[in-house]
Amino acid sequence: MPSQMEHAMETLMFTFHKYAGDKNYLSKEDLRALMEKEFPGFLENQRDPMALDKIMKDLDQCRDGKVGFQSFFSLVAGLTIACNDYFVVHMKQKGRK
Repeated sequence: MPSQMEHAMETLMFTFHKYAGDKNYLSKEDLRALMEKEFPGFLENQRDPMALDKIMKDLDQCRDGKVGFQSFFSLVAGLTIACNDYFVVHMKQKGRK
């Protein structure tokens, strides 16, 4: 039986390939669909209407309109780090009360 971490890894891989399909990369449209479905709170809370374009530009290092798994994983890692930072600050503030 897979551990929670193994299940999380599997979920990341399957989610990427669900949106990438057989081409093994995400186009801008694929990335938009993934973000809207899998990270709805993130996009809803963006004040910058160009946020997704900026994310795509950051992830598309080769400037070929393709986001591979490593870049996708970097995005997820960055979002996870930001959430953890928020959580740590929030928990510290809660502990002070």
